[in-house]
Amino acid sequence: MQDLLKKALSLGLGALLVSKDKIEDVVNELVKKGELGQEEGRNLVNELIEKGEESLNEVEDKIEKIVKSVTEKLNLPTRKELNEVKSEIEQLRKKLNK
Repeated sequence: MQDLLKKALSLGLGALLVSKDKIEDVVNELVKKGELGQEEGRNLVNELIEKGEESLNEVEDKIEKIVKSVTEKLNLPTRKELNEVKSEIEQLRKKLNK
């Protein structure tokens, strides 16, 4: 059962969809049934939460790369570039008002 849980939650997005409370509930149930010891249960909860966080970080990184790639392909200006243009426009307005 423990291996099945690890495999299921190690599948990346599956780990993202499972909350810490749900993980603890499942592991606590396994401890009650005697399928896991207390210490083993705590270790499993920590390991599964850590894997979930790692998966979340990986997904965030991938999304960031995809968004960056798409904006570059569409030749969209970055926030920095927009701010520079905004600043230049503001400077030109000030010059015109003098």
